[in-house]
Amino acid sequence: MNLDIYTLGIETSCDETACAVVKNGRELLSNIIASQADFHSVYGGVVPEIAARMHVEAVIPCLSDSLSQANISLDNIDAICVTCGPGLVGALLVGVSAAKGLSEMTGKPLVPVNHINAHISANYLVHSDLKPPFMTLVVSGGHSEIIKVSDWNKFEIIAGTRDDAAGEAIDKIARVLGLGYPGGPKMDNIAQNADVGRYTFPKPTAGSGLDFSFSGIKTFALNLIHQYEQRQEKIDIASFAASYQSSVANVLAENAVAACIQSGYDTLCIAGGVSANSFLRKKISELATANDINLYMPPLDLCTDNAAMVAAAGYYNYINGVRADLSLNAYPSIQQMQY
Repeated sequence: MNLDIYTLGIETSCDETACAVVKNGRELLSNIIASQADFHSVYGGVVPEIAARMHVEAVIPCLSDSLSQANISLDNIDAICVTCGPGLVGALLVGVSAAKGLSEMTGKPLVPVNHINAHISANYLVHSDLKPPFMTLVVSGGHSEIIKVSDWNKFEIIAGTRDDAAGEAIDKIARVLGLGYPGGPKMDNIAQNADVGRYTFPKPTAGSGLDFSFSGIKTFALNLIHQYEQRQEKIDIASFAASYQSSVANVLAENAVAACIQSGYDTLCIAGGVSANSFLRKKISELATANDINLYMPPLDLCTDNAAMVAAAGYYNYINGVRADLSLNAYPSIQQMQY
């Protein structure tokens, strides 16, 4: 009797078409990603209609390649796991439709996956000793949440952003500085070895709690850039990028560690696209060490959207009985999520 469980993950929530196969929620067998970044860079950001059309073209080749790389057939897959939200609804529908078709064709269970929970589960693929309970900081272009993970598929958002996500605040300033798309990685790269203290920004907090607010620091940065332009003075772009990212990273790290201390948790994970940011990784590592907190970080290639994390999260949903039927829909916002 084969006790191993193989999950197929499908991810199309934004501008990456991805398929992956994972064994027992921990062992990565394949991870295929077709990125659209070069196509969207012309427009300075993701164009939803273009993203959806490109997902349609790429999802079947990605699926085929993921099975080939894993040296496995659909017959040996135990569950079809798909991101159903939050994300761009048109993009999500491509993956959901593909997953429903596969489930109907093969008779395999259809397992819905929350995109945020998937990012958290990326850590399971590289940290074999990680298990709940733990605290997680999830930061990306669309999300900035501190989440308490009390069991494999039990998540509680205890803090979040009141307005802009951290990644959006970084990407916006990167575009204004002329760094292009994707702004986050380019802003991080240019800021290495720059003067992090040259420019001063307000702390992006939302009162005395653990919530964030990034609209204020974003507006402050935009106004500062315009003031320099009006005075025809040149901004030190590298130092500006370093100072700005440091301010964002500091509050993310401080609040995440504070959440651990307040909840009595000694384990912290980070996840999401912004978890690849070097300023955040450095600051949160320092604070975790200073407060005797065990810190887990995914490798850079598992920080951004991928299907390996979907297959990993799907495994824990699957063994806990989470299923969907052919009425499964795409959910653009976290408030609309049913899974």
